[in-house]
Amino acid sequence: MRLPLTALAALVVAVPAAAQTAADSAAVRATALDYAEGWYEGSAERMSRALHPELVKRIVVWDSTTKRSVLNTMGASALVNAAGHGYGTKTPKEKQEKEVRILDLYQNAGVARVTMADWVDYLQLAKVDGRWVIVNVLWERKPGHGAG
Repeated sequence: MRLPLTALAALVVAVPAAAQTAADSAAVRATALDYAEGWYEGSAERMSRALHPELVKRIVVWDSTTKRSVLNTMGASALVNAAGHGYGTKTPKEKQEKEVRILDLYQNAGVARVTMADWVDYLQLAKVDGRWVIVNVLWERKPGHGAG
């Protein structure tokens, strides 16, 4: 069976609209801001609220001993502890970036980019028990902000 071109076009246009609701977009943005602002405020509570307990945060770094790229990994508890110890509070207010761009949302999965003062985070989020949480982060330092 062949669909008329107008029916096919309507299906293509309708799919993205159904995949992302305004409520989900707002909840993902709030989660990403809990992550970013929790870091800058030194709030373990906000950081913890944003993260799934099994979160993994990774960055590709150069190992000068093996002369290979390797993944450095951090779990949720290390990230919550780092926020709680106030490491993010060392960034002056005027340099604190927290631009959130939602790249894609579909049903219970999403991807967002958060631009921070010294790095860029790509967040993978999941809607777990009705609440959006970050389950994975792949990040990269901005030029001039540490070895990478």
